[in-house]
Amino acid sequence: MSNILITGANSGFGLLTARKFAEAGHIVHAGFRSKDRARDLEALALKLPNIRPVHLDVTDQAMIDGAIVKARTAGPIDILINNAGYELACPVDSLSDEALTRQFDTNVLGVVRMIRAVAPEMRDRKQGAIVNLSSIVGWLTIPYTAAYSASKHAVESLSEALWYELAPFGIRVAVVEPGVFPTNFHSNVVTDPNFTEGSPHWANAQRYRSAMRPSMDGSKADPQEVADLVFEAVTTTTPKFRYVAGADARAFIPAYKSMEFEAFRDALLSRAGLADWAART
Repeated sequence: MSNILITGANSGFGLLTARKFAEAGHIVHAGFRSKDRARDLEALALKLPNIRPVHLDVTDQAMIDGAIVKARTAGPIDILINNAGYELACPVDSLSDEALTRQFDTNVLGVVRMIRAVAPEMRDRKQGAIVNLSSIVGWLTIPYTAAYSASKHAVESLSEALWYELAPFGIRVAVVEPGVFPTNFHSNVVTDPNFTEGSPHWANAQRYRSAMRPSMDGSKADPQEVADLVFEAVTTTTPKFRYVAGADARAFIPAYKSMEFEAFRDALLSRAGLADWAART
């Protein structure tokens, strides 16, 4: 039985992952940022008492410290799953400093804060596992969500370095890279106040999203796949570093890695009926 700490576990992938580990008999300290959005988590905890909701905002060091203390009441933290994050929508030339800082504070610095909180003990014990939730956009970048894409590129780089740094201590590190799934993640996208219908980018952004929707439609994907891969990443006897989730991610990521940017860009725009964009440059 392992003692697990998950950030952003009140919904979506985090909630499913908490349930997956709890049903397997592990103790799960499930972090939630907002009490108002923790109802599903609290209901699940009533059914599975080994799920223990923990008030946790990864941008608040005091709350992190408190969550770590609470989680350690069940023993050393064996597994950390960094799932908390959100998506900021805005073209690069309109990003406000405040919105960009908040994006990285949660998606990148929050991951580092959590790692700092658990890694020393894992090093001392010469065991443990850390799984970071990345994204399809940890590889390829989606226009109008550059800040989110950049944050996930950063998670990929941090995770690669972390693998090398913690491997000598017997600590497992993995990243899970989901594509689009039908969770409430996309309904919680935050739009920079600078990006409104008056923006010169607005019409192009709507055209791009409409054109790409059929290619990246995750409505039929099962988000349980992500939870299952997180579970596999820390329990398998033949671990990998990267786990790709979703048909769109399995198609787009290898294509992106196998091509020069111009070739991938032209294929993507042509598929979406937007070839005129490349012709203008």
